Amino acid sequence: MSYLDIWNERSENTQNQSLYTAYVNTYYEKEKEAYHKILSDFPRDDAYKNVSALSMANSFGYSKDEMDLFLGFLDGINQSLLKPLELGEVDDHSVISLEIDFEKLYLNMRDAKADWLYGLSSWKNVFPTEKLDHLSAVYRESKIVRSDKIGRNDPCPCGSGKKYKQCCMNK
Repeated sequence: MSYLDIWNERSENTQNQSLYTAYVNTYYEKEKEAYHKILSDFPRDDAYKNVSALSMANSFGYSKDEMDLFLGFLDGINQSLLKPLELGEVDDHSVISLEIDFEKLYLNMRDAKADWLYGLSSWKNVFPTEKLDHLSAVYRESKIVRSDKIGRNDPCPCGSGKKYKQCCMNK
């Protein structure tokens, strides 16, 4: 059974609520520490390129017994990588590289509503405050829903060729 399978099983199994809560809380603590380390080390990210999975996990504070949590972390950061990883194939000796698109990472954290991550003070090592404000504004604007209002005399969107007021307006 791969670490990814273990991660998926444990993170989705809610039969024993106290074990699940403890597992998820441990994951969130470790995840926050790992992101803080990555952001604090910026721009010196050579430590995250061509390294075995186990040694990278150890550098982030994950023990050998917590490799499933590390795979959960990789699962979360994977969509923010320039070259995504094949997570199902990762074992202790797999050589992995984390080439992170930090703007995408920040926006993904906002999208996940992970305020404990996008609110880390170490983001200031990566982006100036103005850039963080700009990224926050970009995120907020991307979530605003706008729809064009159909006028009474516009063609009906159903494709009948009639005016909207004579076709679908009263339906």
